Amino acid sequence: MAFEESEFVIPELEREENLIAAARHIVRALESKKSLTSDAKKILAELGTQLSSISKINEKEEGGISAFEDRLDAIQEIIMRWEEHQCMIWDCGPDEVSGYLNAAEEVHGLIEKLESLHLSKEDQEYKFLNRAYSVLQTAMARLEEEFRNLLIQNRQPFEPEYVSFRSNEEDIADESSVVSLGDDSVEESFRRDSVSKASEEHILDLVHPNVIPHLRCISNLMFACNYDQECSHAYTIARRDALDECFFILEMERVSIENVMRMEWGTLNSKIKRWIWAVKIFVTVYLASERWLSDQIFGEGEHVSLVCFVDASKASILQLLNFGEAMSIGPHQPEKLFKILDMYEVLASLMPDIDALYSGEVGSSVRLECHEILKRLGECVRATFLEFENAIASNASSTPFIGGGIHPLTRYVMNYVTTLTDYSQTLNLLLKDQEEHDAILVSPDMSPGTEEDNKSQGSLGRVSSMTLHFRSVASILECNLEDKSKLYKEASLQHLFLMNNLCYMAQKVKGCELRLIYGDEWIRKCKWKFRQHAINYERTSLSSILSLLKDEGIQIPGTNSVSKSLLKERLKSFYLAFEDLYRIQTSWFVPDVQLREELRISLSLKVIQAYRTFVGRHNSYISDKHIKYNSDDLENYLMDFFVGTPKSLQNSHRG
Repeated sequence: MAFEESEFVIPELEREENLIAAARHIVRALESKKSLTSDAKKILAELGTQLSSISKINEKEEGGISAFEDRLDAIQEIIMRWEEHQCMIWDCGPDEVSGYLNAAEEVHGLIEKLESLHLSKEDQEYKFLNRAYSVLQTAMARLEEEFRNLLIQNRQPFEPEYVSFRSNEEDIADESSVVSLGDDSVEESFRRDSVSKASEEHILDLVHPNVIPHLRCISNLMFACNYDQECSHAYTIARRDALDECFFILEMERVSIENVMRMEWGTLNSKIKRWIWAVKIFVTVYLASERWLSDQIFGEGEHVSLVCFVDASKASILQLLNFGEAMSIGPHQPEKLFKILDMYEVLASLMPDIDALYSGEVGSSVRLECHEILKRLGECVRATFLEFENAIASNASSTPFIGGGIHPLTRYVMNYVTTLTDYSQTLNLLLKDQEEHDAILVSPDMSPGTEEDNKSQGSLGRVSSMTLHFRSVASILECNLEDKSKLYKEASLQHLFLMNNLCYMAQKVKGCELRLIYGDEWIRKCKWKFRQHAINYERTSLSSILSLLKDEGIQIPGTNSVSKSLLKERLKSFYLAFEDLYRIQTSWFVPDVQLREELRISLSLKVIQAYRTFVGRHNSYISDKHIKYNSDDLENYLMDFFVGTPKSLQNSHRG
């Protein structure tokens, strides 16, 4: 909107004023000469005083006082007339708006004119200057009110077209409790929420575009009249209220750190999800639009624009970040690590936006606070990961895990670290400080290392921080499993238990992105380890039963013959031992199908071959009535092993 220049002009004075100004310039130049005598300087000072008097006399003689008074009366009438109206000027049409702005601009020009005369209190014009100040103050107060009203009445609703957060009762129910280290069903417990790192900036019209030129005109005039603080304050208050409304729409109620720390996990988990979503919307959409609005009104790149934006939004963004601070200082429960990582990653991804929005010295306090909270979240990640390691090491059992299958702790840990692979880049960064400590923890490797292995692994400097920590977790888990295996009385079941769990660890690493972290060499060593336990299982499990199929103890001394009665007792003992083995080891469990079949076949080869050889060698001394099970029977029965359900042999005696 363009405004006419002030009509208040006194052409008759212009020529004389120019002459007077030139004369004053000469006087000042002469006064600067050190060579002038004191008398000369006195004469020049008197000349300057006379020139000022001439200026005032000329204005009075040419009707200047009358012109000042007449014009001030007209301006005051326009300004004061609106003080009697309840309606807003901008609701009454462009002519009224233009007339009021012109009057306000003109009284400012009149004040500048009067101030240039260097009036004293004794001068008649001085009272006009005071009147002009009063009129200007009234006009500025009204413009401040109009400015605030335009901002409020033309506020655009924060349309949730970018607001699509899905949170229902089922989500809350699914996360109503923390998964503990001892829980059995953990395969799907660590599904990561989708947190997009890429954020597209959307600029919204937070105030109707049609009123932006009006707001800009008002702000320009108020700043020109040195009412910049009043204008800035009005803007800041209006936009703070809008930010509060945005918080309401985003359903981000203000909560204290104390309240956050007292929340149950189900409630807290839901709030974390909403915070992650809300902080992205708030920074990339709302704050970006808020900064754009400030630039449109006060001028892009202008210092005042940044000041107004910071003053209006600082409290809101810091309040939003208070939640992040509360999470960083809360208990370091391992189950919260994924949510803390989500919070860290989303805030880290937003830091370039925050740094750009809160630039310069004005925004430094917000930038520093955001970086500090990001740092605290990072420290919380490190502390929580270390707590995870400690929790594995301290997870004790008083009773053996039934069946010797995969322990819940093993499932928990491996699914936990599998989910953490989604955060590889972040964890590598945050865990770097612990690299030397973890290198020591990992030094007892999964198997005897060869010189070739060490060369293939490379120096520790080339191994990522995450790799060191994950290998440490595996070592800690294996040590814990070793302790748990000692709860079994049977040595064979101890080996079966370790075989099952190490096999699960190797398969879990091999089948996902953990392979890139642990490496093929680690997998090979882990397989070697569980194969060793499988061999030891067979040795301890079959040694006693296979010893019954040897000739020692049944031969007649001094002959090559055997005692039929001893042979009969030996076969009977073998069948009883096999039945006992069947009853016990059908209740043991080998979850991995391939490993289960391999074990059954290996047992069958050893037992059946020994049985056939023994029976065949002494066939002439054995009658059919002494053969309770033939080799095919035994082979079929061995196929029932490791199903996790105890069975018993009910076959009647043959013959």
